[in-house]
Amino acid sequence: MALFVMIIRKMVQNKWLVTSLFIGLVLSVALVSSMPIYSEAILSRMLVKDLETMQTKRNVYPGSQYNKLFYTKETPEKMNAIYSKVDRYIHEQAQASFQIPVQELVVDFQSKSMKIRPENDPEPDSKKSLKTMSLRSFSGLEEHIKLIDGRMPAEQQPVDGVYEVLVTERGLIQFKTVLDLAFTVDDDKIAGEIKFKPVGVFQKTLDDDPYFRDTDLSELSGSFIISDKVAKQQLMQEARLPVASVGWFFVLDYSKMELRYVDDFVQTTNKIKNVLLNNVSLYQTVSETPALDTISKYLERADQLRTLMWSLNVPVLIMLGFYMFMVSNLIADRQKNEIAVLRSRGAARWQIITSYAVEGLILCGIAFGIGPLIGVALTGMLGASNGFLEFVQRVRLPIRLTEEAYRYGAISSAACFVIMLIPIIMATRVSIVGHKQQLARLLKSPLWHKMFLDVIALALAIYGLYTFKKRLADLQSLGLNAGDLNIDPLQFVVPALFIMGAGLLLLRLYPWVLRFVYWLGKKWWPPSVYATLIQVGRSSTQYQFLMIFLIMTIATGVFSASAARTINNNTEDRIRYGNGAEVVLTSQWMNDAPPPAGPGQPQAETPAVQAPVHYLEPAFEPFRTLEGVEQAAKVFTKDTTFSVNESTGAATLIGIDTDEFGETTWFRDSLLDYPINDYLNLLAADSQAVLISKTLAEQNKVKPGDTIWVGWSDVPQQPFKVYGIIEYFPTFNPNPAIGSVDVSDESSKGNAPMLIVGHLPRIQVQLALEPYDVWIKLKPETTTAAFYESLKQSKLPVTNIVNTREALVAAKNDPFLMALNGILTLGFVLSILVSFIGFLLYWVLSLRGRTLQNGILRAIGLSLKQLIGMLAVEQLLTSGVAVLIGIAVGNIASRLYVPNFQIAFNPSSLVPPFKVMFDASDLMRIYVLVGFMLVVGLGILAYMLSRLRIHQAIKLGED
Repeated sequence: MALFVMIIRKMVQNKWLVTSLFIGLVLSVALVSSMPIYSEAILSRMLVKDLETMQTKRNVYPGSQYNKLFYTKETPEKMNAIYSKVDRYIHEQAQASFQIPVQELVVDFQSKSMKIRPENDPEPDSKKSLKTMSLRSFSGLEEHIKLIDGRMPAEQQPVDGVYEVLVTERGLIQFKTVLDLAFTVDDDKIAGEIKFKPVGVFQKTLDDDPYFRDTDLSELSGSFIISDKVAKQQLMQEARLPVASVGWFFVLDYSKMELRYVDDFVQTTNKIKNVLLNNVSLYQTVSETPALDTISKYLERADQLRTLMWSLNVPVLIMLGFYMFMVSNLIADRQKNEIAVLRSRGAARWQIITSYAVEGLILCGIAFGIGPLIGVALTGMLGASNGFLEFVQRVRLPIRLTEEAYRYGAISSAACFVIMLIPIIMATRVSIVGHKQQLARLLKSPLWHKMFLDVIALALAIYGLYTFKKRLADLQSLGLNAGDLNIDPLQFVVPALFIMGAGLLLLRLYPWVLRFVYWLGKKWWPPSVYATLIQVGRSSTQYQFLMIFLIMTIATGVFSASAARTINNNTEDRIRYGNGAEVVLTSQWMNDAPPPAGPGQPQAETPAVQAPVHYLEPAFEPFRTLEGVEQAAKVFTKDTTFSVNESTGAATLIGIDTDEFGETTWFRDSLLDYPINDYLNLLAADSQAVLISKTLAEQNKVKPGDTIWVGWSDVPQQPFKVYGIIEYFPTFNPNPAIGSVDVSDESSKGNAPMLIVGHLPRIQVQLALEPYDVWIKLKPETTTAAFYESLKQSKLPVTNIVNTREALVAAKNDPFLMALNGILTLGFVLSILVSFIGFLLYWVLSLRGRTLQNGILRAIGLSLKQLIGMLAVEQLLTSGVAVLIGIAVGNIASRLYVPNFQIAFNPSSLVPPFKVMFDASDLMRIYVLVGFMLVVGLGILAYMLSRLRIHQAIKLGED
């Protein structure tokens, strides 16, 4: 107990150091524990978004799960036993095992087809009036339908020997009947007389009700719908009617689907299949779960996102670890004298280490308790990120404090505990004599200097860069997915290794720079600067911890800012490049093609030689005059064949009007050797001129001036002249399509896509007049809604619209991009926060430790202004230089290693190529925050100097 009280008192005496250490602990635990919380939240959001996209594209409700059981030759007793067993399992076990709300569980009975004829048929012996009908029932149907004619069937069935049923409007027409006209079963399979009478016509209450598997009820047009209770009794229990199948249709609330429920959902689906298969043979069951394909693709994206999240967080984690070590080292340095005295008075090393270990356990235990809670708050902040350091109001992420978060927090706390003890263990190795000797040897080389850790870190970073470049080249040239090659774990840490290695290497050279500066102006420096240069030059080792810390934090902040801006801008560029323009319209052209066969008509035989289709070009001027249109261009695209230099191949032909195209399209200038307008001007010089892709030129050895023949299936090839070779062009991807290259087949490795760009008027006259797209550039102030309204009023025959603005908004709302922006924003904010705390802590402690020296300087005649000037110069030579080095190293690291993040996407589809980007606003934020940090720090230190009393400092020296 006495030891515990002593530890508490020691913590109170060093409250500023302990508080700083505790802040670092809490931030570290919070950051690490937020990773699984944020991963689960953002991946859950991503899953729901993927399912919503699936519903939009396929018009299928993602939360549906259908299992059907067919009966063949089973006896009624056997059929009833199978049904009871499966139904009991589904209702009692499966329903709760999905872990997401079950909105509906529909049990569907269906009888075998039966022949029926109208009652009082005038020709009872004729087969003309016979109809084929199957009996259907659905549990809970009454809550989802409304009658448009007639009434609901009676609850007690049969009524006067007749079963009352419902039909759809289409069914009423198909059976050629009216309500209340009874039908008699006329089928050899049915014993006895059974009658059915349609008494009501129904339709769905809600058009988008997921209760119905058949969205338009077309499946029910040949069925009579009987109540679920009667069907169960007549079909299963009494076996009066031959049962064909039983189905169980789940309607699940997929909006509540979270990452933690995915395994339960998939396992429950498989268990239901197994229960069905254990009772009947394989061909007697059907299981449909539309969401499984989407979930499978989602799991691949989830792995990519986890990989990217770790790679982005590793530099921040290393920075926090270094912060912990720096603060722990400051504590150890301040208490080395006390530790040495305890050692000289007989205390064992383990006793001293134990006392500090107890202190560490107290701090780490508290950090472990509150860190994950702060991690939840951090996750909430990340969920609101709309870009780098941009926050918006959006639907809250499904945040949940999990066991995994505490497990990560425990690992982080343990790692911090070890980092805290390392300086103490090193300090206990020194006796009181050795401690005094160390104080006298201020020029002792640090450990990293002796072991060349800077060179080792840089070597590893360069190796990681080399292996990444090689992997990326393979991915792009072979048309592979990012998951087709194993990612080296070293890729996660190489940016941090480079930042550390480059920072330490520059610090190795820094004393020589100081000596050069000292020599350069030693005849002119004022006394304050002269004294500061000597102080920093002779004691450079004591500043290096602060300097490497500031270098790492500032460089990490610059790296995070650059990574965020690069990923965001490249995503936007990829969308703009892929679409070509802000809006792309496809319209209907009049033509003489034969009309397609109507429903129920036989398909016409295809002639051996198809006649060419002739098109009538619609007026183009109405597209120009749409509201908000700044420029419009015709763009014709066609897959063609070509012949050149005795070789042939397939390429994409793009026909354009050069002036209109250049004013309409979007294109990044740095993609080509010259601006794209220069190539368009070159093309405009000759109507027969074409531009070809670099892939076509290399694969077929084509050079400018060669003649190339172009045509397609029913259009003879015509000559064009090659005027230029380009690598990129709007919408053109020169990389092999994913899966198009067989790694084992050398001949397939050169089959990259090829492109030919020519004049549209020449193509229309010399080859054929065929439909083209209309590319539109909107005025900046024009809204999408206003443009759509204008398009609607124009009544132009538009069949398809590609809107780049909408695609950009969808990309910003993509959980994948949200996660990146959130993580990088957090990394940047933590870097600046930690660097400010570390900077202030170091200088406050340093100033307190030099109270005697500053008092003597004041006593010998230096004014407060000169003393503050010395401090400012000292900060400039240490903190200022470290900040400049950090910004420079961060920029270099960004240019080298930010491209690594494209491996988390599909590099083959990243066109235009990944380009590292810096934004002036991001750099301005860094400069403002760092400048604020230095100014505030200097102000606090100046205030402390102004409070210095000379007599107190001299008395301290006497003591």
